[in-house]
Amino acid sequence: MSTESAKSLRVTLIKSPIGAKKAHAACVRGLGLRRMHQTVEVIDTPENRGMINRICHLLRCA
Repeated sequence: MSTESAKSLRVTLIKSPIGAKKAHAACVRGLGLRRMHQTVEVIDTPENRGMINRICHLLRCA
């Protein structure tokens, strides 16, 4: 499956992971988010969906 044909999700970090659990901060980094209000596009896979569900209180998804 090529990345061009795969569906993607736009994810924006709206709340800081400072003070969050280490696993939650690791999910933020795993999604490629580095700073507040940064938006990234991630491929829609079960692994990425799991990370997004775990830290949904820190993100905005579109």
